[in-house]
Amino acid sequence: MENRGYQPNVITCGTIVNGLCKIGQTGVAIRMLRKMEKWGFEPDVVVYSMVIDSLCKDRLVNDALNLLSEMMSKGIQPNVVTYSCVIQGLCNFGWWREASTLLNEMLQRKVMPNVQTFSILVDTLCKEGMLTEAKKVFDAMIQRGIEPNKVTYNSLIDGYCLQNQMDEAIKTFNMMVEKGCSPDVFSYNILINGYCKSKKIDEAMRLFHEMSNKGTIPDVVTYNTLIGGFCRVERVRAALELFNTMRACGQHPDPQTYAILLDGFCKNRRIAEAVALFQEMEEKKLDQDIVFYNILIDSMCNAGELTTAREIFSGLLAKGLQPDVRTYTIMIKGFCKNELVDKAGELLEEMDSNGCSPDERTYNTIIQGLLQHGRT
Repeated sequence: MENRGYQPNVITCGTIVNGLCKIGQTGVAIRMLRKMEKWGFEPDVVVYSMVIDSLCKDRLVNDALNLLSEMMSKGIQPNVVTYSCVIQGLCNFGWWREASTLLNEMLQRKVMPNVQTFSILVDTLCKEGMLTEAKKVFDAMIQRGIEPNKVTYNSLIDGYCLQNQMDEAIKTFNMMVEKGCSPDVFSYNILINGYCKSKKIDEAMRLFHEMSNKGTIPDVVTYNTLIGGFCRVERVRAALELFNTMRACGQHPDPQTYAILLDGFCKNRRIAEAVALFQEMEEKKLDQDIVFYNILIDSMCNAGELTTAREIFSGLLAKGLQPDVRTYTIMIKGFCKNELVDKAGELLEEMDSNGCSPDERTYNTIIQGLLQHGRT
C-alpha cells in the first residue's frame, strides 16, 4: 500500500491491526501500531486492546503489561476490555495475585469490571484451590450488581467438586437455578464428575436422569464420566449397560469411551470382555492408539498371560504403532513379575536403542525386579 503511494487512514490501520491479531500475526500488528504513530495517527484504546489481547494469547504477558503501561503513559485510559484481556493473560499463567492487583487497580480507576472479568478470576482461583478467595470475588461481583453467568457458576461448582466439597457444589448449583440461570450440559457434567470421583455413582446417576428429564441432552463426556464412575466402584455390568444405552440413544462413543471401558474391564479382571471389546475396536479401526494397547498388555501381564502380552507387543510395529515409555515399562514389569529379569534388561536396552528414553518409573520397575529376585 505504501509502495504505491497510498497512506491508509486511521480506520484502515485499525482494521488491519484487528485482522493481523485475529490470524495470530502479533509481531506484524505491533509494527503496524508503530507505523500508525510514525504517520501521525494516535492509536486509541480499541487498537491497543487488540494488540494487548493478542500478546496475551501468545503468552507474552510481560510484553502486554509493558504495552499497557505505554498506553497509559500516553494518556490513553484502558477500558474493561483492556483490563479483562490482561487479567486473562495473567490467569493463564496462574498469576492470580497479579490479576487480583490489576482488578483492584481497575476499581480504583473507576473502570467497572464486567461479568467476564470476574469470571476469569473466579475460574483461576478455583483451579488454584483457593475457594475462599474465589467465593469472595463471587460475592463481590454480586454486591456490585453484576449477575454471575453460567461460566461463573460452573467455575465455582467445579472448584468445590475439585476439593470434594459436594454439598457446597450442590448449594451453588441450586443457587444458579434459583437465580434463573439455567444449567447446561457442562454444569451437569461437572457435578456428575464430582460425584463419580467421590464414588457416589448413584448420586451421579440421579443427576443424569434429572438432566435428561429437563431437556438437557447428555453428551459423550457425560457418558464417559459415568462409565468410568461405574468401573471405579466395580460395577462393570452397569458400565456396559450404559455404554449400550449410549449407542441406542444415538450418542457415538469416542476413543476415550472405549479406553475407559477397556480399562474398566481389565482392572476388574474381565479379560474375555476386554478382548471382545478390543476386537470390536479393531473392526471399527478405532485401535490406532498406543494407549489402548498399553491397557490390554498391562491387563494380560497382570493376569499371568505373558505370552499373549508379548504377542500383542511384538505385533505393534506391523500395525504402524510405536511403543512408548509406558508400553516398555509395562512389558519390563511383566518380565520381572515372571522372573525373566534378563529379558527385562534386554528390553531396557532395546527401548533405549529405539530412541525411547526410560523414565523414573521404568528404572524403579527394573530395580525392584532385580531386588526381588536377588540379582543385585
